[in-house]
Amino acid sequence: MEEDGEFRCWDELIPDALGLIFNNLSLQEILTVIPRVCKSWQRVVSGPYCWQDIDIEQWSQQCRPETLDRMLQMLITRSSGSLRKLCVTGLPNGQSFSFIADNAKSLRTLRLPRSEINDSVVEQVAGRLSSVTFLDVSYCKNIGAPALEAIGKHCKLLIGLRRTMHPLEVVGKLSQDDEALAIATTMPKLKQLEVAYLLISTEGVVKILENCPELELLDVRGCWNVKLDENLVKKFSRLKVVGPLVVDYFGMKGWDDCSNYSGSSGYLAWDFVAGDVGIDYDDVISDVDWEDDQSIEDVEMRFYDGFDLENAAFDWPLSP
Repeated sequence: MEEDGEFRCWDELIPDALGLIFNNLSLQEILTVIPRVCKSWQRVVSGPYCWQDIDIEQWSQQCRPETLDRMLQMLITRSSGSLRKLCVTGLPNGQSFSFIADNAKSLRTLRLPRSEINDSVVEQVAGRLSSVTFLDVSYCKNIGAPALEAIGKHCKLLIGLRRTMHPLEVVGKLSQDDEALAIATTMPKLKQLEVAYLLISTEGVVKILENCPELELLDVRGCWNVKLDENLVKKFSRLKVVGPLVVDYFGMKGWDDCSNYSGSSGYLAWDFVAGDVGIDYDDVISDVDWEDDQSIEDVEMRFYDGFDLENAAFDWPLSP
């Protein structure tokens, strides 16, 4: 573009600025389109500038376990220790969880719903998650009180916990008050706690209230055994209790600062998922693809309207 007789050299912007701009794009565009624009943009997406916040929660719902493992390893490695937020659904094994913990020195928000992790794995790696302030282990049916206790003991900065369950996942269990006790005894700084459909009793919730004085949001929807006395709740002036009556479960997003996430990385059956991009993805676009004197001004860019997001993989516009 030209303004006042001068060109804007987008390829000369500092990497941090480009990273902020690229974060407004989808995961697919960052990985498959941006690297092909120019070498400087390729270097930015290959470095940590785009990967301090990694949100592949929606994308990971539809991919194969081995594909998810490869994607996590690639993106977390690119973050170079600067990872602050990670949202992913369905970790397939404890090895993936351990890899995340090994690169979690700057991690603040960790969302791992529907993951195949167990008490033993969590107890082993919890010590490496000490910087985490918000944790989502909803629908993780293989963990219980031992895992929560380990998290509470090691994650001293934790202020938000989401431990929501599906009603069918607690069928056959008599009580989960041991989880409530683990939360009460190890997480005194909690401000947000979501335990919808957990099989806890009034006594378990009272224990939490007594030991977590800073609590501001308590979600107990679907916890039918909980009967909180109104006078007890009034003692906590900043506390908002939701439930146990279920009014609009899926409308509940929790705190924006803790649990809000972008849906920009929705599932797309693009090259990576199709298997064309392997461990050596970073080598696919090599420097030989670019002439040394080629700049972004030489690249023709076109923008398209009416893009079909639902069938994105099969609806790419034809190349000019």
